[in-house]
Amino acid sequence: MNSKKTIIFASIMIVTIFLVLSIPVDYLACSIIPMACNFFDVVDDDNQLNDSIEVNNINIELEVAFPEIEVGNMVYLTTSNDESGRLFVATREGIIFYIEKDSNDVSLFVDIRDKIDQGLPGERGLLGFTFDPNYVDNGYFYIYYTDFDGTSIISRFENTGNIDSRFNTELKILQIEQPYSNHNGGSIDFGPDGYLYIALGDGGSGGDPFLNGQNGNTLLGSILRIDVSKSSKDNLYQIPNDNPFIDNDNFRDEIWAYGLRNPWRMSFDMQTGKLFVGDVGQDNFEEINIIEKGGNYGWNIMEGNNCFNNETCNRENLIMPIVEYSHNEGCSVTGGYVYHGEIDSLKNKYIFTDFCSGSIWAIDLIDEQYKKERLLKGPFQIPSLGQDDNGEVYILSFDGRIYKFAEKDAR
Repeated sequence: MNSKKTIIFASIMIVTIFLVLSIPVDYLACSIIPMACNFFDVVDDDNQLNDSIEVNNINIELEVAFPEIEVGNMVYLTTSNDESGRLFVATREGIIFYIEKDSNDVSLFVDIRDKIDQGLPGERGLLGFTFDPNYVDNGYFYIYYTDFDGTSIISRFENTGNIDSRFNTELKILQIEQPYSNHNGGSIDFGPDGYLYIALGDGGSGGDPFLNGQNGNTLLGSILRIDVSKSSKDNLYQIPNDNPFIDNDNFRDEIWAYGLRNPWRMSFDMQTGKLFVGDVGQDNFEEINIIEKGGNYGWNIMEGNNCFNNETCNRENLIMPIVEYSHNEGCSVTGGYVYHGEIDSLKNKYIFTDFCSGSIWAIDLIDEQYKKERLLKGPFQIPSLGQDDNGEVYILSFDGRIYKFAEKDAR
């Protein structure tokens, strides 16, 4: 069997399995066999019916940020709040390494591969990490990973100065059982208020079979907000006293917002503090949301601005996305960052991408009209973006490279 027939046969088998299990053809299918996205018209570049503005005269391009670095399965990039200028990068297998400022020098920071099933079933693995606001003083950093049972683990580790001993400093802050291997969410980040925010998907499969998105008695399908400033073995975390659902019997105290399907990458605007989330859609629409305290983002009543599996639905008290796009333009949104770097034409724009199509969009936030512009289209899949202390945005690609934006005339 030649290679093309092999790809077609494998793609048909994968999608057949997904249809039987009611799992949408999205990030998981594309990550297993990238050609499956185009073969099954998940992305149709020749017949795009989209609502984005194509920027034809833009003076922006992508360049490889670190020419000597090529690493597979990178899923997150961030900084450590210590003014070192280092960029920390995680791989899905469980390695976090850092790149020294203005160099291509790479050093291992921590290796937790022994805590993760290296078969990486579904959408599991190391999914996110962040540094404590007081990292300079306490050395704490936090990792979101799935263990061998598929349970979502949010753990605190300590930078002890010794790579091997860091592995053994784990304090498991939160453990959430997952009914399926997909829709784990994965972002964790500290807000300007000093609290830890955690993004969790609806538990997986397809269509939210357990209705977790609208169930306040589960942590799934939600953004959580907890206080880890005094965490210990006897008191893993506390609930901030201004969380929206405290003493509400219909909601868990940890929940900050809910009604999300699979929030894949969230970030705080480093200037305004607004919380942006890219929420992966089911069959038709992807969306970008600005998260508000106590907000209900509609899943699985809504998919984007549209009723899910119904012609009509009750939209009362639901918060609609600031931007949606259809599966004519992609199949799995990758949330991004508000740009505050050196390129004037990108400043104060929210940059995000689609994993399957490689399209990179910008949303101008100044007038709150929230019209998206397609800046560029990369010839690769984009699982995540990152941002440094200066507001520059980086693009992690499954071709093993880290990219950044550059002005053509400046080269």
